Amino acid sequence: MQNILFILIGLILLIIGGSWLLKAAVALSLKLEIPKIVIGMTVVSFATSAPELIVSIKAALDGFPDLALGNVVGSNIANIGLVLGVTVLLGSINVNKSFYTTDWPMMMFASVLFFGFIFFDGEIQQYEGVIMLVALVAFLVYILRFQKTAVIDELPEAEVSLPLYKTVLFLALGGLGLWAGSELLINGAVGMASTFGVTDRVIGITVVSIGTSIPELAASIIAVVKKEKAISLGNLIGSNIFNLLAVLGITSIITPIHVVDEGLLSNDIFWMLGISFLILPLVFIPKGLRLGWRDGLVLLTIYIAFILVTIQ
Repeated sequence: MQNILFILIGLILLIIGGSWLLKAAVALSLKLEIPKIVIGMTVVSFATSAPELIVSIKAALDGFPDLALGNVVGSNIANIGLVLGVTVLLGSINVNKSFYTTDWPMMMFASVLFFGFIFFDGEIQQYEGVIMLVALVAFLVYILRFQKTAVIDELPEAEVSLPLYKTVLFLALGGLGLWAGSELLINGAVGMASTFGVTDRVIGITVVSIGTSIPELAASIIAVVKKEKAISLGNLIGSNIFNLLAVLGITSIITPIHVVDEGLLSNDIFWMLGISFLILPLVFIPKGLRLGWRDGLVLLTIYIAFILVTIQ
């Protein structure tokens, strides 16, 4: 019971901390007069990936690398199978052309790069983390220089410049929330793993990854219920790219990440590659550049199957 409480409180702190950090980061960027498109592609993306980043760094430094890896791989599968699946079940979404020209190819490149780095030696070295981070920077530069029209303005609703003291306060509280949340979440997850006799990888790929995907799921459902612009496929794919290249890249630069539970290499990584690839035919069949309830059913069924296979 205590472990579940730790996990719940940890997730709440991570969500609140990430939200405050995002608000402060956007306010600071506006104060510095950085163009909105740059804020959206860099500041917002990094801030929304902050919970996964902090959890992965903390887990790797504490000697639980499978939690760090499971968190990212599980989040990527959950973003597509769970979040996108539920979203398109509630209401169909139109897909932008940039999906097949930029977003999807980059996500597959990042996924294959991660696979190549970790599959053969079971470890992401520091120099490989540098390569991942360089690939992310190159992608962002390309998007900002040549694909500006492909970027959807996804800044938070309150685009007002906060007073400096409020910005500093939100930065401090956001950072504190992320740190405390990661402490509680990892302690609870490790405790739950030992209580139920499962591995860190299984807890990371299920409980932790679903928890860090809750903000995206909540935002999607609210958007559909309010009949507002549904969360874009580009956003979820962007989140997956950042999870792989930024979260794992930065974490492995700080400390190399090695696989403990071989299930990550024999099972999880192939589910991630498979569901990432599957989006391409789903987007075009039966109606081009559109995802409907049937696609949502397929994605959600695959996600449930993945969870059932993983916890066996």
